[in-house]
Amino acid sequence: MILTCNSCGKKFVVPDNAITVSGRMVQCGSCGNKWKQFPLETTKPQSISRPQKVASRPQLFQQKIQKPKKLKKTIPKKSREISLYSPEYLAKKHGININDSQPVKNIGKKEKGKEKVSFGFYNYLILFIFLAIFLARMLYFAQEYIIEKLPVSEYYLNYFFESIRNIFEIIKDLLIIY
Repeated sequence: MILTCNSCGKKFVVPDNAITVSGRMVQCGSCGNKWKQFPLETTKPQSISRPQKVASRPQLFQQKIQKPKKLKKTIPKKSREISLYSPEYLAKKHGININDSQPVKNIGKKEKGKEKVSFGFYNYLILFIFLAIFLARMLYFAQEYIIEKLPVSEYYLNYFFESIRNIFEIIKDLLIIY
């Protein structure tokens, strides 16, 4: 079935079984106008037994004048005269020379002769952990000698090693749980 919008005159194709005998509310997808649509009947020759007088008022339809749609002017984009990655552009705009045989080191640093080497956060962290473990083990092996020379330090050494055992128990429990 082909429906025509009363407002803008746009035509739509709708399946025949979508519009029932009781009618259905439809909306124009172009202008948004809503109306109740009844199924369109095909004209079949019928025998007219007696003429009926039908009084109807003439309906006034204002024909809507459609303005021609403005066409957008599509201006083709200009192609670049020079590529963004060409050596000439990089040298001119950014001061980067690609043709150099030796790569540029320490860009942005004042001293070009010295190269700064960073050890990195995680490397420092690993080094700290190893040093802490090394010192704790050395203290553990020298515990008897230290207590013999400084008897007051026995309480502190026992407290230190008990704290380390507690930390290892906490870590072990966390690893078991997860």
